[in-house]
Amino acid sequence: MKQVFYWSLVAAFAGLLFGFDTVVISGADKKLQSLWGSSDAFHGSVVMAMALWGTVAGALFGAFPTQRLGRKKTLLWVGVFYSVSAIGSALANDPSSFAIFRFIGGLGVGVSTIAAPAYISEIAPAKDRGRLVGLYQFSLVLGILLAFVSNYLLSGIGENAWRWMMGVEAFPAIFYTLLCFRIPRSPRWLISSGLLDEAKTVFMQIDPEGSFDQLVNEINENSNKTSSEESIFDKKYRFPLKLAFLVAFFNQLSGINAFLYYAPRIFEEGGLGESTSLLSSIGIGITNLIFTFVGISLIDKLGRRSLMYYGSFGYIISLSLVACAFFFEWGGLLIPVFLFLFIAAHAIGQGAIIWVYISEIFPNHLRNSGQSFGVSVHWVLAAIIPSFVPLLFASIGPGVVFSIFAIFMVFQLIFVHYMMPETRGISLEELSKKLISSKKNV
Repeated sequence: MKQVFYWSLVAAFAGLLFGFDTVVISGADKKLQSLWGSSDAFHGSVVMAMALWGTVAGALFGAFPTQRLGRKKTLLWVGVFYSVSAIGSALANDPSSFAIFRFIGGLGVGVSTIAAPAYISEIAPAKDRGRLVGLYQFSLVLGILLAFVSNYLLSGIGENAWRWMMGVEAFPAIFYTLLCFRIPRSPRWLISSGLLDEAKTVFMQIDPEGSFDQLVNEINENSNKTSSEESIFDKKYRFPLKLAFLVAFFNQLSGINAFLYYAPRIFEEGGLGESTSLLSSIGIGITNLIFTFVGISLIDKLGRRSLMYYGSFGYIISLSLVACAFFFEWGGLLIPVFLFLFIAAHAIGQGAIIWVYISEIFPNHLRNSGQSFGVSVHWVLAAIIPSFVPLLFASIGPGVVFSIFAIFMVFQLIFVHYMMPETRGISLEELSKKLISSKKNV
């Protein structure tokens, strides 16, 4: 089990770089807009959102390398993309070249959201799968915290502070790339590729008392029942497809990425000074880390559905309070407190389950394309929503924006109650049969 935990931890390191890369730009947000004289529309949709559009591209096409090259080699290339992006963004002298290098980093993020959860879910025992895949989310929020801390520490070093903020990511990215050489390939991918000897060697390290022949038979049986021309859009896969879409859809309609990208700006809108805003952002990172740990500790005990219930209620309460704070100009430290509650709700609910859930609900031969679909929905919305934040804040105001997010979370609660099945403790092969045969597919 220690070996499996180490391999999972290495794969999950991609999440740390994902979190760092996504949030680190928040510290350079206003400086870059001032430096290059960008309008709100151009700054939001190009400078700030280009990494997210790269993430969309990575999510859309990441299933191809994940299947053809394998999970391990794909994760290695993810590390290369992160390294190039960090160095290039730090050295950029105009918004166009900056956007290109941020796009490359986004490709790494998008592909990692397919390859890392797939890899971990395929090496993890069913009883520990939620906790181990949850390491990806834990690493992600650790990366967010490190980005906020890094931005705060580097904010006072002069005019070129933003370059250091963007470039420091290269150090962990190179380290992660080297670590990827030391992990084995996924046994389920090896079996599906016909590499049975290597698959058996890895499987026996994962589960010495398990039956390798049984796993091979289950995977082959599933493959024999399916056509090579099948896709996730076939009628019998309609239910898992709906689940992937709705989990990803509601994740972003909570406003989580919009908030993480513009945390300092939101705090300043609420009346805090620039320095206090950056410091409050660190508080967001710490809250996220603590409650993500709580979430992944409970995911295999309480189940995915229960955590989504808690998260949904927490979203509705916290987002409503944030909206009221802006409407009634409560100001001061109330807005950070309400947003800490929002982050806690996200970390326990959607944050803890999204990558786990999407990596579980599709059969082995369609897992890559199913994950690609789910994370693409997630990242398309994650690119669109933050790009409109500066414009929406200026036109309709933060109170209205947060009210809209709260309303969508009411719909998420309805989805969890009436539609979302539990996946805890079920093997990937059994879970595939259960969801495909569900009456809801008819």
